[in-house]
Order: sequence, then C-alpha cells, then structure tokens
Amino acid sequence: MAERLYTALPARGAIKVAGEDRVAFLQGLVSNDVAKASASRAIYAALLTAQGRYLFDFFVIALGDALYLDAEASRIAELSRRLSIYKLRAQVTLSDASARLAVAVAWGEGARETLGLSGIGAAKEFAGGSAYADPRLDALGMRFLAPRDAGFGAIAQAGFAPGDAAAYDRHRLALGVPDGTRDLQVEKSLLLEAGFDELNGIDWQKGCYMGQELTARMKYRALVKKRLLPVTVTGTMPAPGTVVTLAGSEAGELHSGRDGRALALLRLDAVEAAANGAILLAGNARVTPEKPGWMKI
Repeated sequence: MAERLYTALPARGAIKVAGEDRVAFLQGLVSNDVAKASASRAIYAALLTAQGRYLFDFFVIALGDALYLDAEASRIAELSRRLSIYKLRAQVTLSDASARLAVAVAWGEGARETLGLSGIGAAKEFAGGSAYADPRLDALGMRFLAPRDAGFGAIAQAGFAPGDAAAYDRHRLALGVPDGTRDLQVEKSLLLEAGFDELNGIDWQKGCYMGQELTARMKYRALVKKRLLPVTVTGTMPAPGTVVTLAGSEAGELHSGRDGRALALLRLDAVEAAANGAILLAGNARVTPEKPGWMKI
C-alpha cells in the first residue's frame, strides 16, 4: 500500500463567518449550495464578479455555530473586504481565524478511510477542528482545518507520515487540479474552463448567485473553447505565464508547475492537434497535454 502522507499548507488561511444569517449571506454570493455545508460535509465554491469571472475559490467548513472559509492566506484580507461589501443589514461577522487554525492535507491510498469518512466532502470533528475528504476529487485525499497547537500531532497519531508541500503539489499537478491564483486569473478566468463543474464547485440547482448568468450560459450553450489541463513539460520548466504556441501561433498559457509537470490553459483545437502529433511549445520546452479521467470535454 502507498504511504499515507500529510503536510501543512502555510499558504492557506481561514475566515470565520458567524452570525444567524451566515448561510443565507453566502448563499446569494457563491457558486455552490452553502446549505449543504454541515458538520458532516464540506463543500468547494467560488466567488465571481457580476460578469462571471473568477475572484476567489475556497472550501466551506461548518464548525460549531460558524462557517469557515479555507482560502489563500495572502488574500484573506481582500476576501474579507469583498464579502463585507455585501453584508448590508445581514447578521454576519467576518474575522481572520488564521492565527488559531491551520490548514493541512493528507493523501495516499486509503487516506479518507483512515478516518472512517465515506465519500468526497465527508467531514467529521477532528482535534477541535474538522477533517474532511477533499470535496473536489477523491484522489486528492483529505484536508484538515484544526488548531495549530494540536492539529498536526493528531494527524500523525491518526496514521499519516510527514510529507512536504512540494510532494503534495506534485500530486495535485498530476491530477490536473488548479491551485487558486497560481492557476486562475483574477477577474479573467472562467469556472468551466478550470474544471469547477467536474470538481464539484458549482451547484446547478441552487438559486441565483453572483456571476451565475454567464456560468450557466457557457454550460448550456457549450461555449467552452479552452480548458485548464495537466501537461508534461520536456525541457527546462518555463515561468508561469509563458505563452504556449502551436506552429508559431498562440495556443494558450502555462500556469503552475514543477518537476516536469504543470497546468496550462489551452485552446481545445490545439489540444486536438497535439493528440494528432502536433507539437506545442512554451519557450523552448515541449508541452504535452493530458486529459485526466475526471475531466469531461
């Protein structure tokens, strides 16, 4: 059996959303059904512009009488500020919980079964916080939102061996799953291009939310012409943002990567050409796209 590993993610932080209107407040803003977030289930969601462009993505975890957003630590203040714009008379308070709660991940064969969790998104109380199966994709493993003074020791006691953030990043890249603003461009990226539908980040039955109209139109009119895909990189890894070309013409852009694996936003016609033997280049490196099993094109 593959080793089950865990690591802290210092690039992640947490916002506490408290108050009696917390669910209704978030429900009208984000792409997933916040009413489904409970002590036994976590969800993945995004906040968009009114034009349906990406602003933030995060996990929603219910702990006690509050909801917590596991988000990029460097953008916690901006996310809080943006949410505060929409508070109006809602009985809601927002506070940065990053000093008290840390985010960690665990992965490897049988990771979620180690804690008796069945199904992606399944959650349970853990060390004064929450442990939950990543709601995006089963193969990603577990996530934890737990007190800094006790959480990591409890994870090790649960049967996970220490890993590192670079190893988890390689695991994520191989699966083709985006990592916040490393792969998504603020006020530019579209959820359906980045796999949010297949990664359980959108609820198509919930009521209106910010940016819903464009997102729904893209789905039902089949307007998606680009996809964020995992790629293998042959040669020196180019910097994020490097243009990917096909026969000298722009075909997309490279995003996060390491150790010969990366994500790239590519035109679907260029992906088809590559499947038929055409060569995609990012600088002097060759880029070979792959279609992960979870992705529907």
